[in-house]
Amino acid sequence: MNMLGSVFREVLGLFVDDGALALEIVAVVVLAGMCAKLIPDVPLAAGAILLCGCLGVLLANVAQARMDNDHTI
Repeated sequence: MNMLGSVFREVLGLFVDDGALALEIVAVVVLAGMCAKLIPDVPLAAGAILLCGCLGVLLANVAQARMDNDHTI
């Protein structure tokens, strides 16, 4: 049973390696969903929020990881 739990944690870690990144992406998705519900006549707005938000979160996370990595060397 302990091995099954370990395997489950490893598989979960593949999808949620960085908790902050996952939370930020969930926030972007929620924001895009709210936009889609509040402004149904402009579906491209929700798409733009998803695209720009996810790319922005990813770039910010990469920049933060690079800064963290530069300080450890």
